[in-house]
Amino acid sequence: MNEDKSEEKKKLAAYSTIGLMFPTSIAIGLAMGYFLDKLFKTSPYLLIIFTLYGIAAGFWNLFKVTKQYDKRK
Repeated sequence: MNEDKSEEKKKLAAYSTIGLMFPTSIAIGLAMGYFLDKLFKTSPYLLIIFTLYGIAAGFWNLFKVTKQYDKRK
């Protein structure tokens, strides 16, 4: 019974990190694209490209965390 609670807490912690990783990776990609656009005066191309990279990184992390939890099971 105690082991089940511990496993559930680990599961909750792993999935709660997704809630932070996904928007953080998008925000980092967005910020990088924004500043590179300002630096190279290529607005809005780098903003769009790096935002898409941030979204892809968010999904990559999502799949990585879920795959890691499925391995434990």
